[in-house]
Amino acid sequence: MTAPPPIDVRSSPMAQMTLARLRLFFREPGAVFWTFGFPLLLSIALGIAFRNRPPEPVAIAAESEELSQALARDPGVRAQILDDDAARRALRTGKVDLVVLPGPPIAFLFDPTRAESRLARALADAALHPHGPPATVDLPVTEPGSRYIDFLIPGLIGMNIMSSGMWGIGYVVVEMRTRKLLKRLVATPMSRSQFLSSFVLMRALFLFLELPILLGFGWFAFKVGVAGSLPLLVGVSFLGAMSFAGIGLLVASRAQNTQTVAGLINLVMLPMFVASGVFFSTARFPDSVQPFLKALPLTALNDALRAIMIDGAGLGAILGPVALLAGLAVVSFAVALRLFRWR
Repeated sequence: MTAPPPIDVRSSPMAQMTLARLRLFFREPGAVFWTFGFPLLLSIALGIAFRNRPPEPVAIAAESEELSQALARDPGVRAQILDDDAARRALRTGKVDLVVLPGPPIAFLFDPTRAESRLARALADAALHPHGPPATVDLPVTEPGSRYIDFLIPGLIGMNIMSSGMWGIGYVVVEMRTRKLLKRLVATPMSRSQFLSSFVLMRALFLFLELPILLGFGWFAFKVGVAGSLPLLVGVSFLGAMSFAGIGLLVASRAQNTQTVAGLINLVMLPMFVASGVFFSTARFPDSVQPFLKALPLTALNDALRAIMIDGAGLGAILGPVALLAGLAVVSFAVALRLFRWR
């Protein structure tokens, strides 16, 4: 019985098709990035954010100097003196883990659903009564604003505003260029500024559709409310949408095909997706990189949204992020208008 003839790889349809698919894959920067680059970069960023470090002290608010000094004897406690209203507000917004009310008997005001609050209650009890505590009173509360979902919803709103601006404008403009639609618009009396402004206007109108849906879902599903001014929240969201619309136009101003613009969009979005406090606080990153994180537009947007929704902050408390977003919106649109080409 004779052996079958060897397969000539160069003439095998299956081998040639496999090689063709491999070549097409490596010619797509977006596919290569999301397959190899994104997992590596995400691992580096999360490794830095969640690096091994000593446990942070729990934050406890006390209403008297005597209680504060007694709590501060424990190195695992960071005590501060606040009046009753300020202490309860700090507990509601998650800035302190426990409130100690003077007695007799001493009362512990804390959220039992938070592990940090339960730990703070145990440390406070041990610090105040090291030799067998007298009677104390627990006052458990579940304060809206201190839950993880209250932290997450503003971050998701900010991320959605960023994604809509980048993909909904930057990618669409380049797709129109590759389909020769922009080339046809050259013959019309429409100017570049009018063309680009139409995308910005569309993004503004779309914001007033998506924002009520996101806020409504957060309220009905998880009772996530808005502690501050709703018009101010809409205004900050509008500034964020304009900023990312300008960045999207800037990215699309010279890109020649969808593969190029997809890579540029991913390059712009990835650092903010990981390091702008969408899913976890930017405080987890080292102090040396905090100024760079604060300069990211998504960080400014998320910080402003959380300040309004959780802390009930007014315009004066968020002037820094608002100025950054407004300035970025103006500068990015102006530069995009200067660089934009129909062809």
